[in-house]
Amino acid sequence: MWDWSQEILGEPASKSNQRRLVQIGGKPRFIKSKKALDYGQNFSQQVKPPSEPLLGDLEVGVVIWYASRRPDLDPSLIFDLLQKTEVIKNDRQIKVIHAYHALDRDNPRCRIQLRILCDECGQPYWSVL
Repeated sequence: MWDWSQEILGEPASKSNQRRLVQIGGKPRFIKSKKALDYGQNFSQQVKPPSEPLLGDLEVGVVIWYASRRPDLDPSLIFDLLQKTEVIKNDRQIKVIHAYHALDRDNPRCRIQLRILCDECGQPYWSVL
């Protein structure tokens, strides 16, 4: 049913709430937090991308098991990393999102599932729902 799926160990950081201000070339810039950068490296080491990036419109199902109830549910960093690691060509392909916040204090992780809804043939994705 799914075209690609994988479980990644570790807790993703919220992309929007975890920015930090630094000076780059004498100009102030907002960059990802250390937690987000560390998670990106962790993700890259674990991910097993398909032989070629998935193309077309995509549906994503993601369950994020956090170590506490405190973090907001925010899969946006995961979507960026799917693009960076060439699981998908561009995170703009994601048209349908099913995201769930779960709790596992001892084993934070995420389960990601992707399904192609519309390939390059032009079939509308709503016809398969």
